[in-house]
Amino acid sequence: MNLSVTLRDQQPGARGDSPSPVFNSISQSKCLLILCVLWGAIYFASMFTPALLDDVDTIHAEAAREMLVRHDWVTMYTNGIRYLEKAPLMYWSLATSYSIFGISDWSTRLPLMLGVLALLLATYWLGRYAYGELGGLYSAVVLGTSIGPYVFTRFLIPDVLVGLWLTIGYYFFLRSLQEGSPSRRTCWGFAATCALNVLTKGLIGLVFPAGAIGLYLILTGNLRHLLKLRLFSSSLVFFALATPWHILAALRNPSQGAVKGFLWFYFVNEHFYRFLNKRVPAGYDTVPLLIFWVLLLAWLIPWTVFLPQAVAGIPRRLRELRGRLTRQQQANLLFILWAFVIVGFFSFSTRQEYYTIPGLPGMALLAGGWLARESAPDAGLSDRRAGRLSSAILLVFGIIAFSSGMYLLSVSHLPSPGADLADLLKKNPQDYDLSLGHVLDLTPRALGAFRAPLLGASLALLLGTALNWWLRRERRPADGNIALVLMMVGLFACVHSAFTTFSPVLSSYRLAVAVRQHFRPGDVIVVDGEYHQASTLNFYTGYPLRVLHEPSGNLWYGSKFPDAPHVFETPESFSTLWAGPERVFLWTDKDDPKELAGKPYFLLSRVGGKSILMNRPL
Repeated sequence: MNLSVTLRDQQPGARGDSPSPVFNSISQSKCLLILCVLWGAIYFASMFTPALLDDVDTIHAEAAREMLVRHDWVTMYTNGIRYLEKAPLMYWSLATSYSIFGISDWSTRLPLMLGVLALLLATYWLGRYAYGELGGLYSAVVLGTSIGPYVFTRFLIPDVLVGLWLTIGYYFFLRSLQEGSPSRRTCWGFAATCALNVLTKGLIGLVFPAGAIGLYLILTGNLRHLLKLRLFSSSLVFFALATPWHILAALRNPSQGAVKGFLWFYFVNEHFYRFLNKRVPAGYDTVPLLIFWVLLLAWLIPWTVFLPQAVAGIPRRLRELRGRLTRQQQANLLFILWAFVIVGFFSFSTRQEYYTIPGLPGMALLAGGWLARESAPDAGLSDRRAGRLSSAILLVFGIIAFSSGMYLLSVSHLPSPGADLADLLKKNPQDYDLSLGHVLDLTPRALGAFRAPLLGASLALLLGTALNWWLRRERRPADGNIALVLMMVGLFACVHSAFTTFSPVLSSYRLAVAVRQHFRPGDVIVVDGEYHQASTLNFYTGYPLRVLHEPSGNLWYGSKFPDAPHVFETPESFSTLWAGPERVFLWTDKDDPKELAGKPYFLLSRVGGKSILMNRPL
């Protein structure tokens, strides 16, 4: 298939209510094949390595594993303790994958990767509806090759799935605007996506679509449209899907003495208190507001440079908004509100870097619709000029990135053979509450371990942006877009290589393997710190962990239930345990743990700046 010719010869997206007939020259089957190949090259290929990480990666995986082991699909457990803070849908998908394929790294990642594929296809379908065949293809390609979705599917968080349900839900809403009397299928489909989103990440699955659609109807003066959405039957569909799990979880986890039960913890603590930054325990840092807004654009790199001209087509004046909007204008307005509501919501709450990810499909759709228009043979001079200007800006970025990469290569030092990467880093524990905080640990000495991916990424960014700029000057914007796609495929391959090299610092997998080889019934594994720091041990060994720390983090609330197992050790109880007859495996990230001062110990393994110490030799 000559993808260059296929894309170059197409018309832009629909400028009225219907796609241009010229789009028939690129078939739906070709679009789907292109998207599947792209997904396979970027996401499927990186599904098998590296090992799962400590913290959120294996905490979520362990909750799904215990769901399968316990045959309890209502109350989740982690390390044998109730884990009540998350909605269940992602864990159901993980447990299903485990039951079919067994427990492994790739079967853990499979549901999320399939969710990415579903999101790309849904984005294509929504873009096709708004902009025509090529507009849908470009929208999905933009999303699939952007930085943000790739980075934040390297560990198990459900934000991409939130984006999936929003994409499908907004498709149903746009259809309802075109239908004189919206059909049951349209209304009930929208209600179902809201319910699935609530089961994926709680009440924001309802707040986000309600906020964007409410603003849309207010701005367009069309609030009466709500009455057409079969509110009664649609509400029944929503509650039929969303409420059974919540009711069962409340019944199985009622208030018990000092424990307020599931309803208080899940809704009050994990929703309202989290929004107000009063969640107990805290454990979450907040990205500065300006940086948070900028990240919405950063996660769409390299396609961010095409957003200004894409956004320019959105009606701004009230008279325009209250007039008869075309399908494309309706879509443009909804897509920008989609992202605005998500970023606006978290502007008043605690926020992590990845909280903007569910808004990226809307931005990708805007960019994809404009790219399709620019690629048309009859594209206007202003569109072609805007494309060349954006490509020039991107080239400057590529040159800066290449120069920075070359500088980092020049100051890096090859590590000595057998060196532990963790010993070459500068630790910044104050930044680890941020999901990308460990990136700040890199030093020139540590960069020597990443020379090949650093060189590859630098060359990819320079060549891709330069080729894109040249092709757009030659009036071949579609070929320029293909150059950017290939650049991102190469860049992601380098990122994956670097991530695999860095993973021992973020994962205790190798230590888990060492413990599993020597663990015998009656032995005890203790974490010198918080559970999430060594949750990999729990997942890969299948054995519960003791925690030498006051109750905190993911285990805090569940440990308060009367039937919770003994997990937390005090310094005194640990001293007794260490001197007792059981073999104790102690995970620690300290060179000289204060808890072992004056006590004999033996080293089993040390990897990634973490060690397993024992109270008796093998």
